[in-house]
Order: sequence, then structure tokens, then C-alpha cells
Amino acid sequence: MLRRSIDFSFSGGSVNGAITPSHPARYRKFSSINGRPQSYPLLGCLISFYKNRRRLLDWYTSLLSESPTQTIVVNRLGARRTIVTANPDNVEYVLKTNFNNYPKGKPFTEILGDLLGYGIFNVDGELWNTQRKLASHEFSMKSLREFVVKTLEDEVKNRLVPLLESVADESDKVLDLQDVLKRFAFDTVCKVSLGMDPCCLDLSRPLPPLVKAFDTASEISAMRGMAPIYAVWKIKRVLNVGSEKRLKDAVELVHGSVAEIIESKKEKLEAAGGSKNSDDGDLLSRLLLAGHGEEVVRDMAISFIMAGRDTTSAAMTWLFWLLSSHGGIEKEIVDEVMSLNKGERERPLNFEDLKEMKYTKACLCESMRLYPPVVWDSKHAGLDDVLPDGTPVYKGDRVTYFPYGMGRMEALWGKDWFEFKPDRWFDEGGKEGGVQRMVSPYKFPVFQAGPRVCLGKEMAFIQMKYVMASVLRQFEIKPVNSDRPVFVPLLTAHMAGGFKVTVRRRTGNS
Repeated sequence: MLRRSIDFSFSGGSVNGAITPSHPARYRKFSSINGRPQSYPLLGCLISFYKNRRRLLDWYTSLLSESPTQTIVVNRLGARRTIVTANPDNVEYVLKTNFNNYPKGKPFTEILGDLLGYGIFNVDGELWNTQRKLASHEFSMKSLREFVVKTLEDEVKNRLVPLLESVADESDKVLDLQDVLKRFAFDTVCKVSLGMDPCCLDLSRPLPPLVKAFDTASEISAMRGMAPIYAVWKIKRVLNVGSEKRLKDAVELVHGSVAEIIESKKEKLEAAGGSKNSDDGDLLSRLLLAGHGEEVVRDMAISFIMAGRDTTSAAMTWLFWLLSSHGGIEKEIVDEVMSLNKGERERPLNFEDLKEMKYTKACLCESMRLYPPVVWDSKHAGLDDVLPDGTPVYKGDRVTYFPYGMGRMEALWGKDWFEFKPDRWFDEGGKEGGVQRMVSPYKFPVFQAGPRVCLGKEMAFIQMKYVMASVLRQFEIKPVNSDRPVFVPLLTAHMAGGFKVTVRRRTGNS
């Protein structure tokens, strides 16, 4: 599971900052002066913000590229003072060196509080520390890793591959690969977290109410963050009207469904004697056997589902799109997989195989550098401070690091930053030597870093490598539309309108 965090400080406009991926020549100066957004008394940069509301990612990337420190300060009427940085030294300072001064903060936790409750991704301080220790222990267990691989094997072999085969057998059939990968990810994360199977990848069945409720709750929570005036959604919540009523209903369904699953799991464990031998392998069983209360377990389980349901699918969707125009790189992945499988296209992958897929991992990292599943993340300063680059921070300020912009900084990645080049993730010997470059997590913070680094990082790579390898060794994926897709950075970045593709069986070494 990729680290899931949400930032809404720059959301706005009907497309919420959606962009069309473009060549750097298309970047231009967006109402800026020497890398600073053009500001006016009282209004701050509100006018510039409004002019660029449909190109927010490009605008902030351009401003950060022009800034000598890769940091800018944003003041606009109606919003908290915000510091945006693409400077790795600042990122390390906020996420590690002075970690205690930069919690998520109340503005963040309020937005997702109804859905996530006191789950690990929505709390600070001692509550976070306690859950982190608990989750860290479970994620470090070898048995969980083995359970994840077994779950992937079952989902890929029995659902994903048969689905792609059925599409490949109909020459004129078009598939929304983004939707398929999201369904796959939801099935997988529910099996791993809850020990239950929502069967989302069975397209002949309607989506379960739990899935629809998660989608509704996530969307409306995001709308809370995009509200120009926070008081509006808070008033609607008090009055229980409009979107807030729909959110309340959705959250009740999610909480109720998960509570029923927990109760059923408890009964099963008790019937089996409540011993480790009765552990089904999923996180829910482990948490219950450890003796934790139902509400804590519920909130943690919901947080894990939120963290893993769309992030890995988003990363894979963008990589499939990139590979469609980089045939040589796609062939390298296929060759790597086939060499591990000794030419057998259908042999299940094991954990040792996945560890050896270094080139596939480099491709995933390169794709996430350009199209990170979560484009920005914010913390809130507890006390006045000064960042390493000299930028002053005042108590209550929002400090945002910007993985999307960081992946586009020439200062960090060189003049060829705009190229999709997996080889940049290897040392001088290149991929032939198989030695991957050690890139600082503060330069590439897609899994966050420091004390809150994503616990599911290894699990995310296991899942993504397993799916990419299983699909590419058997199928050729071709986009139906030659236009560049539109990148929409909501809770998790996705392609507007989905990713429509045709599927063909791969023959020979093609």
C-alpha cells in the first residue's frame, strides 16, 4: 500500500488542477515575479491563483522551478499562509529532523475524521505512536508477506488473467484498464486487511454497497477540503443536509459493514480457540488476536483500505500508459520476467522472483516520479520555525511538500527530467549490473519518509510488480485514444475518463 495523505490547499476550479502531461517547452510563466506568485495588498496571490486554477500543478511547478530555493510562500485571501517546497533539505527537516513540530494538524484530521475516526492516518501524537508500533510489528511479519503473495496469485490467476483473456478474444472489445486495476486493488486490500472478498473484479456482478460507500465518502471528504469557506460544510454537517447527509449515510454504511466483518471474524476466531493457529493471515485477525478493541481495529482497518485502494492502481495505470509509447522499455520488462520464469508465461511468481525484478521496480519508480499517486502532502507548524533554506515558518502555517513538482525539478533530476528513463534508477554500471541507485526518500517522497514513512511500501511494490509482470508477459495493452490523458489530482491522482485500451495475447517474444 502506498502512503495515503491528502492535501487540499491548492484545490479549486472545476477540474481541481487537472493537467495534460506535456513537454517542458509548454511550461510558461504563470503570473509570477522571480519565482513568486504575483501578490497584491490584502488579496495576496488570489488573482494569480484564480487565473491558474485550471493548471495548478503546472503553475506551482513553474514557480518552484524559478525559485532559487525551490520554495515559495503563498498568501491568499481566505486561506492559511502556505509554504510550498520542492527542496529535499526542507522535506527532510519537516518529515524527520523536526518531525514533532510538523504534525498533520487539526485542519487535516477534521476533514477525514468522520470516515477515518482515530485511525493511524488521521491522528497525531501518542495515538499515532501507539498504532504505528502495532502496525509496524504486523507489517514486518514474514507470514503477512507470504499471505500477500498468495492473495495476489489467487486474484491474478482466477480473476484478472481470465478477464483479460475474455477481452483479448473479442477483437473489437474495449476495456477501461484504470477501472479494472482499481477493482483489483480493492479486492486485494480487502482480502489482506479484512480477510473478506468483495468480488469487485467480477464484472458480471454489481459493485458491493461497501465499495460505493467508500467512493462516496472519499469524494465528499475531498469536497470538504476544496470548499472555499470551511464553515459551509461544517454548517451543512450540523444541519445534516446535502452532501454532508450523503457523507453521513456513506460513513454509517462503511462503519457498519466493517463492524459486521469484525464481529464475524471474532466469532470465527473464538470458535477456533482464539489461538495463533486460527489466524487466517489477514491484518484483521492479527489485530483481534492481539487483544485490541473493536473501535480501534475498525478505524485501523478502514485506514489501511483507504491507503491501498487507489494508490497502487493509479501508479500502475500511468505506467501502462507510459509503456504504450516506449516499446523498448516494455520489452525489457517482459525479458526480465521471462528470464526469471525460464520462458514459462503462466508460472506463478514467488517472492524471490519479485525481489529480482529490479528493472520493473525502476520503471515503477520512474512512473511515480512523473505521475505520483499523491501529488502533495501538508503538515501544520506547531511552533514558529525556520526551514533549512531560510524560509520562516509561523505557528499554524501549512507546510506542503510537492512530489509532483519535485519530479519535475531540473535541479534534482537533470535536464532530461521530462523523459521516461528507468535507467536513471541504476548506478553507472546500468541495469546490466543490476545495482539500483540509492535515491534519497526526501528527493523522491512518494512513500513519505521519516517516522511516518509508508509501512506498506514493500507490500505496494510486491503488488505492483506482480500485476505488471503477470499482465505484460501474457498480453499487449494498447490505448484506444492517442491523445495525452488528463491528470486529475484528487485524493489519489487518476486519469480523467479512465484508460480505455484493447488487449491482445502476447506471442513469441513480442
